[in-house]
Parts: sequence; C-alpha cells; structure tokens
Amino acid sequence: MPDWEKRFRAPRIGLPDWAEDAPDRSLFVSNATGTFELYAWDRATGSQRQATDRPNGTTDGTLSPDGRWIWWFSDTDGDEFGVWMRQPFEGGADEPATPGLAASYPGGLAIGRDGTAVVGCSTDEEGSTVHVVRPGEPPVEIYRHRESAGVGDLSHDGSLIALEHTEHGDAMHSAIRVVRPDGSTVAELDDTNGGTEELGLSVMGFAPVDGDARLLVGHQRRGRWEPMLWDPLTGTETALEIDLPGDVGADWYPDGSALLVEHEYQARSELWRYELGTPGGAAGDGTDAAAAAGRSLLTRVETPAGTVSGATARPDGAVEFLWSSAAQPPEVRSTSGKVVLDPPGMKAPGSVPVRDVWVEGPGGRIHALVQQPAGEGPFPTVFDIHGGPTWHDSDAFASSPAAWVDHGFAVVRVNYRGSTGYGRAWTDALKHRVGLIELEDIAAVREWAVSSGLADPERLVLAGGSWGGYLTLLGLGTQPDAWAVGLAAVPVADYVTAYNDEMEALKAMDRTLLGGTPEEVPERFEASSPLTYVDAVRAPVYISAGVNDPRCPIQQVENYVQRLEDRSHPHEVYRYDAGHGSLVVEERIKQVRLELDFAQRYVIDKR
Repeated sequence: MPDWEKRFRAPRIGLPDWAEDAPDRSLFVSNATGTFELYAWDRATGSQRQATDRPNGTTDGTLSPDGRWIWWFSDTDGDEFGVWMRQPFEGGADEPATPGLAASYPGGLAIGRDGTAVVGCSTDEEGSTVHVVRPGEPPVEIYRHRESAGVGDLSHDGSLIALEHTEHGDAMHSAIRVVRPDGSTVAELDDTNGGTEELGLSVMGFAPVDGDARLLVGHQRRGRWEPMLWDPLTGTETALEIDLPGDVGADWYPDGSALLVEHEYQARSELWRYELGTPGGAAGDGTDAAAAAGRSLLTRVETPAGTVSGATARPDGAVEFLWSSAAQPPEVRSTSGKVVLDPPGMKAPGSVPVRDVWVEGPGGRIHALVQQPAGEGPFPTVFDIHGGPTWHDSDAFASSPAAWVDHGFAVVRVNYRGSTGYGRAWTDALKHRVGLIELEDIAAVREWAVSSGLADPERLVLAGGSWGGYLTLLGLGTQPDAWAVGLAAVPVADYVTAYNDEMEALKAMDRTLLGGTPEEVPERFEASSPLTYVDAVRAPVYISAGVNDPRCPIQQVENYVQRLEDRSHPHEVYRYDAGHGSLVVEERIKQVRLELDFAQRYVIDKR
C-alpha cells in the first residue's frame, strides 16, 4: 500500500468531548471502521463502543451534562437536513431527542441539567427558529426570524439562553441576544450598530458555575477576534489583558477560575491559561490574586510548534488537545503527559514540513505555505486552495497535499484575502468583488512560485474543494493561460442557480458578500460566477460533486458541465452519493486517486 493511501486509512481519533457533570464519560469521532462515526468512551473502565453506524458516517454529536445520553444529528446521506436523535451512553436503541420538531438544518444545540434542550433550526420556508424542548412536553418556539440565527449557549442554571443573530442583514457579523427560556429578552449586544459597522460578536460560553451569569464573548473591536466578559444581567463588560498578535479564542476552565486561550497567528496556534480570579470579580479589577501578587495573568500551556485543532481543560487542571503539523499526523495529547487515546492499528506515515512564504500582493502581504518533494525544481505544482472562504490553511497534517508531494508535485496553499487569522480587515476584504479578489492574491503567489524556480509554469494545477473548488472554476475562466489543469471538488459553478438552490443560511452569506440578491445586484453575481467565463476555459477540467450537497447543489454543477459538453471541452465529472464531501475513507481515497490520475494524464504524460 502506498504511503498516500496509508495516511487516509490509518485510524484517527478526534478530541474527546466529555460530560460536564460526569467527566469520565466521553464522546469522540473516529474512522476506525473506515467511516467516521461517534464512539462512547468510559474513562473509568476504559471501555469503548461505537455509538453510530450509518453508510455515510456521523460526526455531529454531544453528551448531555449528566453523561446519560449521547445526542447525534441524523440527516439523509449527507444532506445536513434532519433531526436530533439520542441513545443511552451505555448503549441501547436510538430515539427522537426532540419529538415534535420537524426536520431542518441544524442551528445550534444546548442541553440543560434538567434535560431541557434549546434547539436551533433553519429551513428555506421558515428561516431561523429556536425552540425550548422540555422532557415530556411539546417544543415551544421562542425565536423566529428570516435572517440567520442560532443557539450559542445555555447558562449553567438553565435560566439564560445566548443567541447569535444577524437580523441586521450582515451574515458575516453577528449580534448576541440573551433571552429567558420563555423568549423574553434580557439584554442585547450589537457591535454592528444595526448593521452599519462591520464588527462581529460570537458566543464562547457561559461561566460553568451556578450563580455566575458572565458570558464569554468574542469581539472584533481591535481589528481581530479576541474574548471579553459580559454580564447580561448588569450590562458590565470586562476587557481581558491578552497581548497576543493574532486571533484569540477562549473557553472556560471547569471551575470558572481561568480561561483556556487558543491563539492563532500566521497559520499556527498555541495555548495559554488566563487567570480570572473570583467569580463576579473580573481579572484586573483588584480581586485577582495573580494580579495582586504581581504575576502575569497569562501563562503558556506548552504545546509543540504546529496547529492545535481543539483543546479542552479537564477538572484536574490538565489540558487535552488535538495537535498536528504538516509533517506529523494528528495526536490527542495531554499536558499531564499521559496518552489520552491511541488508535489501534496502522500509523499514518509522516510527510514533509511546510515552509512559509510571504508575497507582496495588491491588498497587502500574502502568506502561503509550501511543501515540495526532494530534488531540484521547477516542479509540477498544485495550488491547493482552501474553502470557507472565512477559513485558513495552517501548519497542520493534511493527507491530500501529502499525496501530491508523494507523486512529485510541489504544493502551494494561499491564505488569500478572506482568510481568517490575519485580522478583520483581511477577512472582510473580499466583499462585492467576490472570487476575483482572492484570485488576484493567488496570481501574485503564482508569479512568485514561477519566478523563484519552484514551479514549472507549463505544469500548474489549480485545485480546491467547496469555496476552493469555486475559485478553481472561476480561475480557469478568468486566468485561462495560467493553468494546465483544474480540479474542482463540490464547487460553486453557476452562482445564480447555486443561490436559488442552496440552504437558507448560505443565501444570507451570499447576500452579505455580494451586497444583495441576484435580482438586486445581477452584475455582481455575473462577474463572480464561473459560468460567465466557461467558454474561455482552456485547461482540462475535473469536477467531483455530491448529489445530496445542500451547500453547492448539484444542478448548478450540471449547468456548468453542460456548457463544457456543448463545446466538447476536455473534462470529467465524478458524482457520488453523499453531501458536501464524504466521511467514508475508501470514497475519499477514490476521489483523490481520480484527481491524481487526471493530473498525471494532462500534466505529466503530455510533457
């Protein structure tokens, strides 16, 4: 078996979630059976069992606070439209977790200590709704709006519910409303000033102790994401003294005395502990023991260089985290030094490390990550474009780029404007000229790759999935002389049809990005749609698409493919029975093999 297939087939384990009031009961995701599913783990006994078993996999699940129940989301073949189910932690039959609620797209979930659930839903017909579901009672709707909204968290005592909403019409910058379980409003926090300012908020979680109403909130007031504390009962806001240069997220330590801070900066991440002091008295206001003793409130939690994909503080103070680098496969580690979970069987081979490249672009310095095979360039080179668009590539292990390197390709990943981790201005820069701005940054990095001797200009592959697939098709049409091959997975191909067919939350995002609907700003949709430029495409095109995809629906892909067929342009299409990607390992290997074969025929064999 070649190394590239071993990386996909090697068993992997996600960061275990644990029940707040029963911390020995955990839930994690693994591909041990060849499909990503949920597994229950009793830490006290060491026993593990597979909790879900579906043809297309399951990854969305959580535990009730008492650890008695595993909640998991049941959709149909990856279409993301379904209902919450639950089963006993020890095993048993699945049952509807929220009887009386119709199927929908999920909009957040919070479970209380008395069994009450707060469930967010989204449908094309109803927009966003939030329901309170008490044991043995019918669901009660407490919120409804056409724009995107969802459940953020439920307070420890169950008396407060934090909602994120975009009633102001800007789907990229949410406001926060705290309500009672009856839906009555307690307080509102809106940094957008009614949609006139591009400043977002995010719910990071209520304090994990009774009698403490403080909500940890992410904000962008200083040009990046960082946390603060907000008490919705008193209106008190408390800034936190976290002097780190990148985006900062945080979560509570279980006793509420400190925060576990995750810092993302220039494609890497690290962890810190931030001391808070006594509940009700925020850090830095004279009640904090560390500040009074002259010690720093911020203490490094040691992790290796690379990327922390998730972290959680345990009741004993140890921190468990999922770590990897481009060269080293993911591991679940603990600051205690203990092995948290070690999946049995074959271990994934490593890959080559990334190197950082900074390129001057039309909107500022662009950060790219480069991996290359042994030997001297120029190499055939894959520009592997990330999705999102509000996401970023990082120094983390990824099997697909490693496969390209194994086959003699250099791989370049560009954190174009729109990417996270480089400040709010960089993330928000792509509005209205959607797609075209990102491609300007990719072009600047492509020019560097060729001029530096890394990339062979005659053997450049543009590739990506989701938004990366969209940029691939748009780039093939707007930069037709630049690329030898295009590989687009689950792409936006016809923007107008995609808008009309996609899930409601993505419609709201598109209205924000483009400034309106296709009827209101038709020229922007036309300028940003790959279908507009399909007749200019010169490179052979490979497209893969899930027939149940609610994010990049299949019909708009078929419209683009038909245009390629009309002009007898070289292309191949692979349709598979799943949604926006696959959770089945063999299916994923098949897709990568098809991409490798396509590039081999049109890039290597034709040379």
